[in-house]
This record gives sequence, structure tokens and C-alpha cells, in this order.
Amino acid sequence: MSGLLALLDDVAAIAKVAAASVDDIAAAAAKAGAKAAGVVIDDAAVTPKYVHGFSAERELPIIWRIALGSMKNKLLFLLPGLLALDHFLPQVITPLLMLGGAYLCFEGAEKVFHALAPHAEKGVAADFDTRDPAHLEEEKVAGAIKTDFILSAEIMTIALATIESPSFWLQAVTLAVVGAAITVAVYGAVALIVKMDDIGLHMAANRRTRAARAFGRGLVVAMPKLMSVLSTVGTAAMLWVGGNIVIHGLEVTHLWPAPYEVIHHIAEGAAHAVPAAQGAVEWAVTAALDGVAGLVLGVALIPLATRVIGPIWGALTGAKASH
Repeated sequence: MSGLLALLDDVAAIAKVAAASVDDIAAAAAKAGAKAAGVVIDDAAVTPKYVHGFSAERELPIIWRIALGSMKNKLLFLLPGLLALDHFLPQVITPLLMLGGAYLCFEGAEKVFHALAPHAEKGVAADFDTRDPAHLEEEKVAGAIKTDFILSAEIMTIALATIESPSFWLQAVTLAVVGAAITVAVYGAVALIVKMDDIGLHMAANRRTRAARAFGRGLVVAMPKLMSVLSTVGTAAMLWVGGNIVIHGLEVTHLWPAPYEVIHHIAEGAAHAVPAAQGAVEWAVTAALDGVAGLVLGVALIPLATRVIGPIWGALTGAKASH
């Protein structure tokens, strides 16, 4: 009997430790997810553009394929890669983050350029008429997964930096939880956004009450405007997140701390001028200045990427430059 009681006591102790570990993982995952919120917003805002121009029945399958690619990016490649780097070469993580941030600045600046000079993309619309839709879908999905890899790397690295536990396995499980939860949240939201007009059409045609039908018509009318806003938010988020990563990296590595210090000083001064909303003002000013810096860097990178890196990459891979 005493042996049974001792066994039950051991089981209870193990259960208590397991419960504490679950609590630690949940708390760490929530904290890491909050820290990565800016990149998550970017991811959610950028993704809907990849289904633009496709038929309604292809929208959800495309999003599902991108979501699976995103999950593979996070769990199969980034999670073990980042944990290995963190253990063996932690000094290279910040430079790699800065490279990813510079890529986001380039992507955002290029979108601004195309918005100001839309004639530069005349051939894009014709692709849907002259090229095989299946091949075009493959290219769009591949492009989305490539961009997602950069954003996922930022998310997972930010999350890793937030986890304070010395336990390797707690870090690994927390990163896996963060990666999976963010992927489900982002692509669930994207699926809802891109199908909102279909939901609106269904409500307008089939609901019994006048108010429900009017709400459905409102959804249909509002969706093009929402997609336009999301496109703008996605571009701004790319510049803000990319600029912030590069500027913070320059400060952390002591390569050029001046931009970080200047932005921090300006943001603090603006925050002190509005005592009632210091935190919000400091965040907004910092994000705005990071975005401006990201735009400047991105514009500077456009000729380098299109005239040097693009042709070299195309020669190495046999692919035509996309820009």
C-alpha cells in the first residue's frame, strides 16, 4: 500500500511539473506573439494580394497551399535552424535579421514605385490572359511562400529572443506553438478576408430579413475598399518592420547607432509633448520614422537588386528576373 501511495505521489509531482511547463510555454508563447505582432500584421496584410485575379473557387486552395508552405517554413526549416544558430553561432542572428529587414524594405519600396508608376506593371495583367493559369498559380504560391519565409524568420527570431527560459526543449516547444498559432491565425484571417465578398453575396441573396440582406450588400461594396486599405497597410508595414529591424540591428551591432538614437530621441520628445498618450505617441512616431528610413533604404536597394543581384541570380538559376 505504501508503495502505491509513493507511486501516486510521484505521478502527482510529475503532473504538477508538466502543468507548470504548460503554463510556462503558454505565457512565453503569448509574450513572444505580442512582440512579433508588427510582423504578423504585415503577413496578414500582404498575403491577400496573392489571390487577386484568380477565380473564386481557387482562392481558398491557394491560401491553403501558402499556409502549408508557411507552416513548413516555420517548423521544418526556421525552428531547427534558429535553435542551432542560437546555440552555436548566436552572433550571426542579428545580421541575418538585418538582411531580411533589408529585403522587406526593398519589397515595400518597389510597391511604392509601382503605385507611383503603374505603367511599369503593364505586363502583369496580361499574364492572366496569355499564360497558363495553373503555371501562374504555381508562381504566385512560390512567391508568397518566399515572402512568407522572410516574415516567418522575423517572427520566429523575435519570438526566440523573447523566450527567457534556459531550457532548450522549452524554447523549441514555445517556438513551435508560436509558429503554429500565428500561421493558423494569419491564414485563417486571410481566408475570411478574401471570401468576405462571397459571404456578402450569399447574405444579400438568401437572408430573410431586410437588415441582413443590406448588411450582405454592404460587405460586397466594402470589400474592394478593404482590400485597397490592406494593400496600403501591408506596404507600410513592410517598410516599418524592415526599417525597424535594420535600424535596431545597426544599434545592437554598434555598426551605426546614430539612426536608432536620433529616432528614439525624436519619439521621446514627441511623447513628452502629449502626456495623456505618451506610449501611443512614442510608438507611432517611432514606426513612422522607421518606415521613412525603410523607404529610403528600399529605394536605394532597387537598382542594386534589379541591375546586379537579379541578373546574377537569374544567371545562376536559369530564371528570369521578376523585376
